[in-house]
Amino acid sequence: MTDLQHHDYAMSFGPVAAQYEAARPSYPPELLDSVERLAGRPLRDAEVLDVGAGTGIATRLLRARGARVTAVEPSEGMARQLLLSCPGTTVVKAGGEELPFHDSTVDLVTYAQAFHWTDPARSVPEAVRVLRPGGALAVWWNRPDSTVPWLAASRDRLVAALTPYHPNVRSDSTADSLAGYGLRVTDVELAWERRTTVDGLIAELGSRSHLAVLPADVRAGVLAAERTALLAEFPDGSVLQPWRLDLSVGVSAD
Repeated sequence: MTDLQHHDYAMSFGPVAAQYEAARPSYPPELLDSVERLAGRPLRDAEVLDVGAGTGIATRLLRARGARVTAVEPSEGMARQLLLSCPGTTVVKAGGEELPFHDSTVDLVTYAQAFHWTDPARSVPEAVRVLRPGGALAVWWNRPDSTVPWLAASRDRLVAALTPYHPNVRSDSTADSLAGYGLRVTDVELAWERRTTVDGLIAELGSRSHLAVLPADVRAGVLAAERTALLAEFPDGSVLQPWRLDLSVGVSAD
């Protein structure tokens, strides 16, 4: 993917922000339990930057744990939806590669489903800069569990239909990206699932960047074909959707 394509894909979420908020999955409670355990401190009263906050899916969970969260989001469309979803949240329009915050001022920097949109050579040093001694950088992603046959088949159909298409798969490079800047990194994988519908799956697919950048008629055709295939698998329209969540937490030196 070229730099221009990367920018276009990264900025594709604004127009589909409401769909993103409605269709994207949240995260299991075990996620924040793991973040607290690996960061070595509770989230309550922690100063947190949720970078690439999107519509605030993770922001809400962090606030519910008692964290003082500032949402950092470069897309105006996503930031507007975040303020609708999380009234009262402080939102700063910025990206992770240039955080407009003072040195050593926060306890935790989080990237929920967003770290891959940054250049780690710039975003990780920025996170380390704003962290207090002993603070932590936590990055995580939900990814469909492609060991499940129907999810593997769905992935393969999308790979065949879309060029380019990069399935959301586990990357072994995340820990290396974090550890290269003096962070003590631990990786965790969590398995979880949610009950949804075929139409919910199609709405979720439509909120992904690879679909959002397509012309409307092309996107509609791809999604209609996928809906037909999923209904053949789940005739009653009800789906138990399994996920794997990949979490990396890097703790800075005291």
